[in-house]
Amino acid sequence: MTARSISSAPPRESTPPRESAPHRESANEHRRMVVEFEDNRLAAITFGQHDHNLARIEQKLGVVLINRGNRVAIEGGAEAANMAKRVLGDLYDLAKKGHEIDLGDVDGVLRMNEGTLLTGDVKPARKSTSTPKVNGETAEHLKITTRNRVVVPRSPGQADYVEKLKNNLMVFGVGPAGTGKTYLAIAMAVSRMLAGEVDRLILSRPAVEAGESLGFLPGDLKDKVDPYMRPLYDALYDMMPAEQVEKRIASGQIEIAPLAYMRGRTLSDAFVILDEAQNTTSMQMKMFLTRFGENSRMVICGDPSQVDLPRGTRSGLRHALDILRGVDSIAVTRFTQRDVVRHPLVARIVDAYGDDDGR
Repeated sequence: MTARSISSAPPRESTPPRESAPHRESANEHRRMVVEFEDNRLAAITFGQHDHNLARIEQKLGVVLINRGNRVAIEGGAEAANMAKRVLGDLYDLAKKGHEIDLGDVDGVLRMNEGTLLTGDVKPARKSTSTPKVNGETAEHLKITTRNRVVVPRSPGQADYVEKLKNNLMVFGVGPAGTGKTYLAIAMAVSRMLAGEVDRLILSRPAVEAGESLGFLPGDLKDKVDPYMRPLYDALYDMMPAEQVEKRIASGQIEIAPLAYMRGRTLSDAFVILDEAQNTTSMQMKMFLTRFGENSRMVICGDPSQVDLPRGTRSGLRHALDILRGVDSIAVTRFTQRDVVRHPLVARIVDAYGDDDGR
């Protein structure tokens, strides 16, 4: 079902049938309404090229959207139609802030409004009074500005995570692949470094093979460990021009190193990120956490369902989450499949696997 241009005047919002008793709108009741935007240019950005954004909303909510100029007629079940109206308003607010709206933004606003899984089904929103609601008007304090892009949360879990990254010295981001744990942490780290709030950016991973033996790797030490660090480089290049990344790495302002290199150091005036933390042992995790120095921030990212440690070895991430529960200045965000912002298929795969780690 795709959005299409109106060939006649758009329908006016209908009123419910008259009843002797007060009318209560049901989720399945058919509704028709018209949303009108003030600025034609911003409306066009909201609708997307060839109305792709409208088509996405139709697909996910099961409504019909018919646009003409700066107006959109919405037809569908009452709950879905009302949600479509909110989503369009939030996308328009983002356009007013200068965002170029793409399908990822549409999916993100859908998730933020009703906790919608990207399967075409409308599900109840995550019930949490502490999770910030994000739209074009309220996202200003949660946006992360880097050289290449402005990053905004695209799910309730991401909004909670960014809020905690801004307000806590140490944050654990725990959950399935594709939820943006490492990406958002690196965006925050780059933003703070560019703002002069920290002097250095330190990114680390345990050099653990993902279930297969890679054998001998040629080259010097950097060549040997770089394959394990490649996802961290990719995120950095997304945030900053390549020449700036290389220059800051050469000067030592940005350091990307295996976890073993952290031993014996005190990491002061730095934003420190440990990725793939589920593949640390308890002793390695303790060693890493106790590197924390003055004027530093530390983020630990991991997916407890993807542990590549030898059978019988307890993950340092799980151990730390148990040990540090309730410690001041340490916050935890637990992502779910609802927060997956990669391809919709990834969310369905994560949901199918659940907690099964194949062991």
